[in-house]
Amino acid sequence: MFGKLPNSLKVLDLFCCQGGAAKGYADAGCEVTGVDLAPQPRYPYTFVQADALAFVREHGAEFDFIHASPPCQFDSDCQRLQGNDHPDLIGVTRTALEATGRPFVIENVRGALPKLRIPVLLCGGMFGMATYRHRYFEPGGGFCFVQPRHARHTAPQAKMGRPVPPGHYGQFIGNFSGVDLARQVMGVPWMNRDGIRECIPPAYTELIGRAVVASRLGVAA
Repeated sequence: MFGKLPNSLKVLDLFCCQGGAAKGYADAGCEVTGVDLAPQPRYPYTFVQADALAFVREHGAEFDFIHASPPCQFDSDCQRLQGNDHPDLIGVTRTALEATGRPFVIENVRGALPKLRIPVLLCGGMFGMATYRHRYFEPGGGFCFVQPRHARHTAPQAKMGRPVPPGHYGQFIGNFSGVDLARQVMGVPWMNRDGIRECIPPAYTELIGRAVVASRLGVAA
């Protein structure tokens, strides 16, 4: 959908879903390949349907940088309240990434903080977005980036599942109201509700991608 850039860094996007993270890396000038166990017909870049961990063990060293978003349901407050059972893949993902010898980030939600190593918090407010959507990124493999300033939240959030009133920020999780608004706020016009409720806004990974590119060029991000 969005194409590739010649001579760009190759980024592997593991557990890619519909490609929110991928769009950010592409906007930073990277060539992205996504891997997911489920079919992802909306994914806008090169896509491989495969087990993400098996793929990175076999092919991870072929890429310049690896982004991994292991399923967050294990550490989601909502899923725990509902008593749903999901695998905890953060540790095994880290082990697989470290074995590649490549720089990487592992992304997850607040509930995973005890398992993430010195993560960087990104928030929609840092990017002028009308949603907070906190996500945490553990850098590894020699890659690091600086924690941006996290300003105090001043706008109220809409109640979960309710329409977003004027002056409020949307949460856009679960069975939320306002798919078109969510697409606009987060910059993901190709996604449906299922993709939006779990996606990383591309602005987050564009920031990371620019830091990756800068580190490869030997300049400050």
